[in-house]
Amino acid sequence: MPRERHPLNPLSPRSTDLTRRRALLGGAAATTLLATGTATGTAHAADAKDVDVVVIGAGLAGLTAARDLAAAGKRVLVLEARDRVGGRVLNLKLPNGGTSEGGGEFIGPTQDRIKALADDLGVQTFPTYNTGKNVLYKDGKRTPYATDGLLGSVPPIDAAGLANAAAVQALLDDMAKKVPVEAPWTAEKAQEWDRQTFETWLRANAVIPSARFLIEVACTSIFSAEPRELSLLYVLFYIASAGNESTPGTLERLTETADGAQATRFVGGSQQVPLKLAERLGAERVRLSAPVRRVARGAGGRYTVTADGVTVTASRVVVAVPPPLAARIEFDPLLPAARDQLAQRLPMGSIGKAIAVYDTPFWRADGLNGQVVSDAGTVRSSFDNSPPDASYGALMGFIEADEMRAYDGASEAEVKAVVLKDYVTYFGPKAASPTGFVLQRWDNEGFSRGGPVAYAPPGVLTQYGAALRAPVGGIHWAGTETSAYWCGYMDGAVRSGERVAREVVAAS
Repeated sequence: MPRERHPLNPLSPRSTDLTRRRALLGGAAATTLLATGTATGTAHAADAKDVDVVVIGAGLAGLTAARDLAAAGKRVLVLEARDRVGGRVLNLKLPNGGTSEGGGEFIGPTQDRIKALADDLGVQTFPTYNTGKNVLYKDGKRTPYATDGLLGSVPPIDAAGLANAAAVQALLDDMAKKVPVEAPWTAEKAQEWDRQTFETWLRANAVIPSARFLIEVACTSIFSAEPRELSLLYVLFYIASAGNESTPGTLERLTETADGAQATRFVGGSQQVPLKLAERLGAERVRLSAPVRRVARGAGGRYTVTADGVTVTASRVVVAVPPPLAARIEFDPLLPAARDQLAQRLPMGSIGKAIAVYDTPFWRADGLNGQVVSDAGTVRSSFDNSPPDASYGALMGFIEADEMRAYDGASEAEVKAVVLKDYVTYFGPKAASPTGFVLQRWDNEGFSRGGPVAYAPPGVLTQYGAALRAPVGGIHWAGTETSAYWCGYMDGAVRSGERVAREVVAAS
């Protein structure tokens, strides 16, 4: 975990801390979690100092691993730096009392493991609002367009651009089929593809400017990074990853709402899943406000894991945090150079979510579904984040890559002003007067420092990729970045937790 002192002392919970934690955790599930002692650092949790497996990180990956390890009869303790569970999955309390998602939000076809987990925990889903027209804003012109015609959800650019974009998409999908999801660095053309940025390849193939615009906006929407920052090999792996063992991944599945990665949302917000999973694990297995500082292997082969307020010994350690944050933990003995070099070279994307709340989803009356594709502004893609009963309206805008970095140091009022300006451009003057506004900037979140995923620039996968999942002694690696399928998504996190639990059990 990052070497930042957490503001809450888990050994001395105060009523003000409990109030804050209840707000951070959100809803009835948070109240239950607090009642069990999981979020308060009770003596019961603090006493669990000698276990079979320590899991670092209480996101979906870590909690899933802990669930499966406990089911296999292992004594397990999860150490989480934050005073909440969920990692990059976070419910935000809205000023009107509602809930929206500040992090991972959507699931879709072939995301089988997150769906199975949610079903098991009794967390229901509902379709992302997708009725009505999208808005294309390009070259200063606003164009609403239907998504149920011959072109589907493809924005109505010029015919030459559409043809070029379709050819580029087909080529990317075909190249992605040649990338083994378990080991993309072994692809026949891995060296060639990993030597170049996605931007270099795109400029050579998306020769029509409007086609390049479509692929570039898809890139920033998927990775929260610019095409110049990404290895072509990594992009191809990510496309291949957007499927499962029986269904090849496609670029379309990554970008689509209906039948795509944005098809469905969780009732009550996505954080309901890790909250309920932590409840099921119980207070004795989840310790919050405990950033891990050091992992040391003793002469007998057991590990001592030192976190704020607690020291734990274990035979195995599961690290379930993003690679660049795992690199901030001190390891003794040192990790192999390849593993450390890998972690140094996987930066986080830059992302924020801005949610404006209104009395009603007024854009629906205008025949709009709340979804935007834009070549300008701070928000360049958006969704209708209203609740299933439409009892109020919520517009969620992504702030990504260069646009997010430009406002990392700005005040919330400054960000709100530019976001609402964009919403007025896309949805009309009613968007200027929300009843509430919430902002989540993951770049500034101490135990994430970005999102949605740690991505690979050129040269990283072919040189260091083999170290991504390879255990180091009794240290094992989880997290969505390690998943062969749906890397970067909630489903990938769950898959990685299941995989690492099998790995630990087999090695024990």
